[in-house]
Amino acid sequence: MNEQFRAEYVQFLLEAVPGTSLDGRSVVIDCANGAASAVAPQLFAALLEAGGGTVEVTHASPDGRNINEGCGALHPEVVAAEVKLLGASMGFTFDGDADRALFADEHGNVVNGDAVMLVCARDLHARGELAGDLVVATTMSNMGFEAALGRSGIAMLRAPVGDKYVLEEMRRSGASLGGEQSGHILFPAKATTGDGLLTALLVLDVVHRSGKTLGELVADLKNYPQVIVNVKVREKVPLETLATVVERIAEAEAELAGTGRVVIRYSGTEALARVMIEAESEEAMRRHAEAIAGAIRAELGV
Repeated sequence: MNEQFRAEYVQFLLEAVPGTSLDGRSVVIDCANGAASAVAPQLFAALLEAGGGTVEVTHASPDGRNINEGCGALHPEVVAAEVKLLGASMGFTFDGDADRALFADEHGNVVNGDAVMLVCARDLHARGELAGDLVVATTMSNMGFEAALGRSGIAMLRAPVGDKYVLEEMRRSGASLGGEQSGHILFPAKATTGDGLLTALLVLDVVHRSGKTLGELVADLKNYPQVIVNVKVREKVPLETLATVVERIAEAEAELAGTGRVVIRYSGTEALARVMIEAESEEAMRRHAEAIAGAIRAELGV
């Protein structure tokens, strides 16, 4: 990246989230040996000047082959372990093209995209800037996230997996915040696309203004147990035409009503049916997942 363009981009980020600071915190940055490697150190150096602290930059030596290799947002446990080892205040980790960001709290716990959206949604809601009091997520977002939003008077709409579908639903509903559990978060008031560095600054800004740690901000988020069973199929017949499968799905939905959910879909790229069950009860979750998977296997299994 041209030095002038990099400086302009860093300046854009700082102006998009004015006044934020490390406040003397120690942070770990994992650049995934990708696009963030050239920008994140410069960005966080500016934050150091503004408020002091320490910054440990890792995986910022791309060689054209090591992008995302055992690091970055694809492996958030890496930065989480580094935060715990160093006793740092929090960690930031980006994917190879830096459009996604995940985090680690002060205890070395991974903070995923659901938790990021919860932190940002509550902050925007408190400031009267959360349009329609709603957030757009995807079918993969956990019910625990939806429940936590509900306790703050915030509704959640679900879109199919994929940031383009999240954006479509945001435009349709007028939402000002949306994203995916994977850390691809959209803030249309700030930028026209997902930007992991912008997400990092916005989360840091909430921590800065709240006076709380990241762990404290997400402490009440309790994820429901979730299981995904992949079933190899010989053909992708509409599932609603298979009586036994429909019956097993109906049984699961009846028992889990209000305490879980059932998502069944075919893979877009493989000959697989994916059975996802999420529930407060792990026993019920696994029982229904195996029952539905078994029904699909009996009808369509290879």
